Amino acid sequence: MAADPDVATGPLDLADRVDEALAVQALAFGLSEEEIDIRRYIVLRHLTNPGARALGATTPDGRLVGFVYGMPNDRGHWWSTIVEPYLRADGSDGWLDDSFVITELHVHPAHQGRGIGRELITTLTDGAAQPRSILSAIDTESPARALYRSLGYRDLARQVLFPSAPSPYAVMGAPLPLRRGGPPGN
Repeated sequence: MAADPDVATGPLDLADRVDEALAVQALAFGLSEEEIDIRRYIVLRHLTNPGARALGATTPDGRLVGFVYGMPNDRGHWWSTIVEPYLRADGSDGWLDDSFVITELHVHPAHQGRGIGRELITTLTDGAAQPRSILSAIDTESPARALYRSLGYRDLARQVLFPSAPSPYAVMGAPLPLRRGGPPGN
């Protein structure tokens, strides 16, 4: 099934629209104002990394209802330093090399289940030069995790604890290009 025909997916100047994107993330992920302020700084810093790219999903009136961004992974990035010991314990730390990391993917709750998240992540990774992709997601059975699995992601490490995160995460990886087909998901 194709993504919502009333929503267009395309390149996003995330630095210019960071507050709109974070408003979507706050609704989809349940963020407080303090967490939004912290994430604004993080997003803007991430966008300075070589190869960082973002896509947005917008309604005909230009309202942002979803976004994804990512970049080539670097073992020196904060995220990699946190997940590396968990991946190393299972012999999966090689996934940190030559991978495109999906940093954030969020769809407004009113637009979830229409294929928008699937279109965003597959379109972004289709443009990656790396042979695989990695990401982290809250370690619960959720529509997001089901979407990632349907795209070919598999668990590389579970119960990964990030400082200040209230819940453990799973690190997932998939070969590129991502698998097509399956239910529309997010």
